[in-house]
Amino acid sequence: MEVKDLKQLIKMITETDITEFEMDNAEEKIVIKRGQRTEIVQMAAAPAYMPAPAAMAAPAPTAVAGAVPAAAPVAELAGETINSPIVGTFYRAASPEAAPFVEAGQVVEKGHVLCLVEAMKLFNEIEAEFKCKIVKVCVENAQPVEFGQPLFVIEKI
Repeated sequence: MEVKDLKQLIKMITETDITEFEMDNAEEKIVIKRGQRTEIVQMAAAPAYMPAPAAMAAPAPTAVAGAVPAAAPVAELAGETINSPIVGTFYRAASPEAAPFVEAGQVVEKGHVLCLVEAMKLFNEIEAEFKCKIVKVCVENAQPVEFGQPLFVIEKI
């Protein structure tokens, strides 16, 4: 499966209430799980069945999530948050010399790129899903982020 097809599949899944998706054929097997899991330890044996390309773009692939200990609960943040859909490295701008995509206090439209999360050399654009005001940027530039970790505190407009 091409990376662009994986991105499209992930986007479709995140826009629905689906919490688990599995697809396999003779060449590859793709498992995407999202939301809270209580079976992380039980799924740790699954890495042999997960092809590397799926692990790069999946929001919560069993292979990656099973190998990484669960993140400590994040302190309660005032307001709604935009959370990381994947494990990776958070970037506020497209390059070190470029201006950040967003700043605290800025109002953004639906589809506006808020940041990049790099996972396995693949840069994933995180976009606003609705018009909102950025209240706070929760992560420093070039810092690692976990699946579900708050990236921004926002106010819907």
